[in-house]
Amino acid sequence: MPSVPAALPAPRSDTSIATDVGVPLPLGPHAWEGGINCSVFSRHATCLWLELYDNAADAAPRHRFELAPEDHRTGDLWHIWVEGLAPGQLYGYRADGPYAPEDGHRFNPHKLLLDPQATAITHLDEWDYRRALGVDPEAPEQDLSYSREDNAASAPKCVVTERRTGWEQRRPQRRPWSETIIYELHVRGFTAHPSAEVDHPGTFRGLIEKIPYLNDLGVTAVELMPVQEFNEHELSRHNPITGAPLRNYWGYNPAAFMAVNGFYSSAGSEGQQVREFRDMVKAFHEAGIEVILDVVFNHTAEGDEMGPTLSWRGLDNAVYYLLEDDRRFYKDYTGTGNTVKADHPVVRDLILDALRYWVVEMHVDGFRFDLASVLGRDEEGHLLADPPLLERIAHDPVLRNVKMIAEAWDAAGGYQVGSFHARRWSEWNGRFRDDVRRFWRGDPGMLGAFASRLAGSADLYEHTGKGPESSINYVTSHDGFTLNDLVSYAEKHNEANGEFNRDGTDANYSRNYGAEGPTDDPQINAVRTRQVKNVLLTLFVSHGVPMLLGGDEFRRTQRGNNNAYCQDNEIGWGVWDRLDEHANIHRFVRELIAARKAQPSLRHAGFYTDEALQWIGPHGEPLRWADPEARALGCYLSEDEGIAVVLLFNAGPTPVDFVLPSLPDRRCWRRKADTSYPSPDDIAPLREAEPLDQQGHYTMGPQSSAILIATP
Repeated sequence: MPSVPAALPAPRSDTSIATDVGVPLPLGPHAWEGGINCSVFSRHATCLWLELYDNAADAAPRHRFELAPEDHRTGDLWHIWVEGLAPGQLYGYRADGPYAPEDGHRFNPHKLLLDPQATAITHLDEWDYRRALGVDPEAPEQDLSYSREDNAASAPKCVVTERRTGWEQRRPQRRPWSETIIYELHVRGFTAHPSAEVDHPGTFRGLIEKIPYLNDLGVTAVELMPVQEFNEHELSRHNPITGAPLRNYWGYNPAAFMAVNGFYSSAGSEGQQVREFRDMVKAFHEAGIEVILDVVFNHTAEGDEMGPTLSWRGLDNAVYYLLEDDRRFYKDYTGTGNTVKADHPVVRDLILDALRYWVVEMHVDGFRFDLASVLGRDEEGHLLADPPLLERIAHDPVLRNVKMIAEAWDAAGGYQVGSFHARRWSEWNGRFRDDVRRFWRGDPGMLGAFASRLAGSADLYEHTGKGPESSINYVTSHDGFTLNDLVSYAEKHNEANGEFNRDGTDANYSRNYGAEGPTDDPQINAVRTRQVKNVLLTLFVSHGVPMLLGGDEFRRTQRGNNNAYCQDNEIGWGVWDRLDEHANIHRFVRELIAARKAQPSLRHAGFYTDEALQWIGPHGEPLRWADPEARALGCYLSEDEGIAVVLLFNAGPTPVDFVLPSLPDRRCWRRKADTSYPSPDDIAPLREAEPLDQQGHYTMGPQSSAILIATP
């Protein structure tokens, strides 16, 4: 057993503060009768302490309060009321109990613990990630995470924040899925580069400065990569090329589920980050843009049995995590060292509390769940038919109108695209990504799969009662190549990550068209530009919900890195100089988004009927779906609000002629877009689309796509 309170740093003040036993609910810190009531869960602890701090780097608390079980415990909840506390107060917990990893318990009173309900924590440059310092000589070799060295000076502290400030009376956006266009971005990387020309680079306030740009582009929602607090300094590796330290840039390793990342705040990290985040959400809403958060509930920053004790491990390891039969070790369905025990009622309540907090008090409009399949596994790791957590989220009354997006797979083979839980959930459609990439790369036998993705992936969703709104269509995301790199590199180039280029997927379905990386060859560059436009056109005319990776509209590059999770530099950032260089692509995207908004047939709810969508084969012949060499197809979308649309695609190396449907009332087909034309003739505003010279047919150039329209 480890030593207990006598070894802890003494409080820095002898002044007494009035306390009372407090109440068990609600969990977390809450203002109550002239003070703050604090409540935290632990089933197996024998004693807890609440500590109050003055400064983030203090090694000793100002005050320490013992929560004796006979007075301060109701069931498994430990609670205390402290007079006079107010927002801005720093605090943390310590917990004592058995250190018996073989039984799943890892209590260690030498570690200051974060409150799982904390809504802000102090952000430090160096967190306590020491693993083998002061190791208990009696601890098993596999349990080197135990240390008697007190970590208060280098551990983050929780911050009591102001709750329910009145702004929550504003109504949420609630934009229908059929009208939603998502733009995925990284809060820091979007404005960190000097070329972003913002006053507050890399912050929530910097995003506010870019709202006019996003409004002009036409997107209706931003999907923010993780803003839950994490430690960007947790990596110990260096870039083998430059020698610079590598950082956890993406943030898929949360230290607190409800805490806004202080590193993204321009004003400070002792509660100011909460206000700045709220200001950002308010500004987006005033601009008509929804805010979707990429959230991580499947694992935590505490890692495997060698990892740090930050919160959950020190409060009740056996409740919060899935453990192996040898309970010293963690089940790992996430590839990060641990897996949250999402089927446990206490853990389910914590995750629901977090989701409700982000919705009710922070006003976010939706969530994208990282590795969501993990949340449907039981204690043995089996995928459940009706996972209790996912069922509760789907039917929670507070979350009823919130957008829910699942990354419907995990790191242990749980691939559920097309079958993820109930109709309530939309999904990142990984099949759309792969099939569209392979079609435009020219892979044989992709015609049928491409057509299915174009028409909303009914083959994946219709049999479960879902509609096209369940398909979040994307070709690129933070995870993988950018669109520029997809047409510029045949292989990944992740050497800068320090993992010998072994990390990141090899299934990129990319092509370099004759040179690996940047080139001055005008022919190669012309093909690449055309292919970029082909992918973008496909994305925005496909049935479902389009998601654009931030920066693809100006051909952001990661220099061939398809796993830039540790690149907090120009590899991972948006370099806005490219906006001028690739203004033609930016204009193309803006016009595509405008076209999608203007043409109801591209965005109506429900799958296409046979009358609403008619497939067109080259040369007026039936489509040869089974022909592995067939690489061209078209479709006619019958009139919706008086607008008829023909979409044409040719991924082959030679021109293809299409016979066009005839039009009544002396109307004519007009060329809205054709990627074989140079800018600005590649796309036209709706009312400026030129009539075709030949109304009966249209010839497509090699590796090109087109939109033809007929208006009243």
